[in-house]
Amino acid sequence: MVSREYPWCAWPSLQCRRAWRGAPRPPCQCQQEGGGQRYTCTPRPAPHPAAPSLHAPQRYMGDPREPSGRRKMSQDPEDVSNTNQTEEYDEPTVESEPEEVSRADPEDECEDLVILDPNAVDVDLNHRRIAKIENLESLRCVETLCLRWNLIKKIENLHTLTMLKELELYDNQITVIENLSALVNLETLDISFNRVRKIENLEGLINLKKIFLCANKISRIENLNHLKNLEHLELGDNKIRVIENLDGLTNLNSIFLGKNKITKLQNLDSLINLKILGVQSNRITKIEGLGRLVSLDQLYCSHNGIELLEGLDNNVKLQTLDMAVNKIKKIENISHLTELEEFWFNGNEISDWNDLKQLENAKGIQTVYLEGNPLQRDPNYRRKIKLALPSLTQIDSTLCR
Repeated sequence: MVSREYPWCAWPSLQCRRAWRGAPRPPCQCQQEGGGQRYTCTPRPAPHPAAPSLHAPQRYMGDPREPSGRRKMSQDPEDVSNTNQTEEYDEPTVESEPEEVSRADPEDECEDLVILDPNAVDVDLNHRRIAKIENLESLRCVETLCLRWNLIKKIENLHTLTMLKELELYDNQITVIENLSALVNLETLDISFNRVRKIENLEGLINLKKIFLCANKISRIENLNHLKNLEHLELGDNKIRVIENLDGLTNLNSIFLGKNKITKLQNLDSLINLKILGVQSNRITKIEGLGRLVSLDQLYCSHNGIELLEGLDNNVKLQTLDMAVNKIKKIENISHLTELEEFWFNGNEISDWNDLKQLENAKGIQTVYLEGNPLQRDPNYRRKIKLALPSLTQIDSTLCR
């Protein structure tokens, strides 16, 4: 096998590479030992003084890119015979290595160079190891700017991007929300997976429709009431303890507060247009405070400490109900949810098959999760569920036949 980088050697050793790098002919001859399992590199004998120099005309004996074998360079026969008269050859030392290492590869230097199109509408600068936002003044038409997976620590130098509608700063090292006041047309802001501790400096962004602030260090919901057009809010995986300061968000239709430290469902009455509420993985022990949310069609309350299925009397539009991994012992108070399509109740303490009668009025129900309940111990577990709810197309994670 011929090495592309060192065509004279089948398996060039480190010393071999150091010695002949840059020379027209390598001062070594690599030999194979051990039946193809072990390779060594021995120095090539130095040419006799009477022999022609290394720069003498040579005959080309084959293309190294062809599969026929390694590249061959040959001199005249009389010259070859002279090369057998050798003198001692000094092996190359390691002293030359630092010089080689210090020389940067020109291709590496240009690897992260980005040429921006001034007329670009969507600019993708994801995963570029960018440490600072700068040199974006030429982007007069940009509407979407993606700066995910970089090393940015500060939001800055965006004041010229007045046409920007979507800004993604997901997974950086940002600690403060700032310098966004000039982005008056911004509709989507994503600063998830950063180090933000406070929601602030969003006063001028009156056109914001979607905010993503997941996986930060935010401890309080605040400074959002002026965002009258906000439709989607994600604050999952933070340190929030209380649902508050949402009174002005009357157009909000989805809010995700999963994986926080919330203990009570409250202060949601003003969200009359809310359709999706996610409060998974919190410390909630009771379903309450949802009476005014008449438009709610998806409720996610899994991984809490809820013991009773209640408080859903006015939420007749519910299509997805997730109560998985709680402490509920009985399915009750949901027979009025006739539009229910997805019922996730795995990981609870249901033991009575008669509880499934609560789902009989949901004629369009398609998916039920009941695994992890005492019911699952029944040998006819799946058959009994299917008989009770004929419209099902999926039981747990398996499709029904």
